[in-house]
Amino acid sequence: MGNSIVSLQHVEKWFGSNHVVKDMNLEIEEGEFLTLLGPSGCGKTTTLRMIAGFEDATSGTIEVQGERVEEKEPFQRDVNTVFQNYSLFPHMTVYDNVAYGPMIRKVPKDEIKKRVTEMLELVQMSGYEKRKPDALSGGQKQRVAIARALINNPRVLLLDEPLGALDLKLRKQMQIELKRLQRKLDITFVYVTHDQEEAMTMSDRIAVMRDGVILQIGKPTDIYDHPRTKFVADFIGESNVFEGTVSRAAGGLLTVETPQGVVTTCGEGFQPGEKLYVSIRPEFVSIGPAASESFSLPAKVKDFIYMGAVTKTSLDLADGKEIKLSRFEADSAVHEGDGVFVSWDPARSVAIKAEEVQQ
Repeated sequence: MGNSIVSLQHVEKWFGSNHVVKDMNLEIEEGEFLTLLGPSGCGKTTTLRMIAGFEDATSGTIEVQGERVEEKEPFQRDVNTVFQNYSLFPHMTVYDNVAYGPMIRKVPKDEIKKRVTEMLELVQMSGYEKRKPDALSGGQKQRVAIARALINNPRVLLLDEPLGALDLKLRKQMQIELKRLQRKLDITFVYVTHDQEEAMTMSDRIAVMRDGVILQIGKPTDIYDHPRTKFVADFIGESNVFEGTVSRAAGGLLTVETPQGVVTTCGEGFQPGEKLYVSIRPEFVSIGPAASESFSLPAKVKDFIYMGAVTKTSLDLADGKEIKLSRFEADSAVHEGDGVFVSWDPARSVAIKAEEVQQ
């Protein structure tokens, strides 16, 4: 990676008075799996459709392989799109669906047959050539849609929530298959989803969007471990977020006054009196029968949820705020209704500037 294959520069999109995408600047690197992640209505699908050519940008420039494409039709761009509903032709066989692109480009029949065979082998659909879409499962339809997109040898494959209609088990299986396929082909995937777990599983980088703006872009581990805004902390996985004011800042260690009590966290660039948010993931929360030396918040164990590999514990703090704790094993020494003390390693928590979350 390192070479930009898709570039969006100051891209804006308005639908009437609705400002859907706001001054977007995004460089997508060659050969990477980039996911646009965010809630419904955040502008991620509109961004994908502008890259594909199905929507026109209101302003700004879009480049694919260094060439501006705003004036080009979708079929003139070196990209292909896989939609959530697959958009297969119901009256055509699997073979004809996959062969459709090369056929309209007037590729010789022998070459078409060779390429269709290769694509169906690639997506594990050999032997289904004569079936029609209504005789296929959801996962099989998705594979055919991907084969139809890949047969045109695009440099960029755009995927708009293609797994959304699948059941949970098949969706997880297809996540792994899609990532393996992307690595094998070494082409750029731009993927749209609102499912943060899916984004974490598949992506080289994630762009978290909200209200038409990219709030943070980076590797999944960076976004999970170092969220820059309260929204990102809440949206990517579970997080316990405390609002407070810095009372002391020394050597990167912050003492923070919150409505629930005094806590400590790590952070640079903060001053006493400054408002901030402190985010701590459930897996880094500790509980014990006695207060720790650094800081502790008194709490009561509310309930346990057993989820197979993980046991999740809910605790109520003194003011009623609920926080979550996750463990691979249940703590047999703690029971519902027990009084405990909550603490954490300050280095495991994240300090978030208050002005960065007011978006």
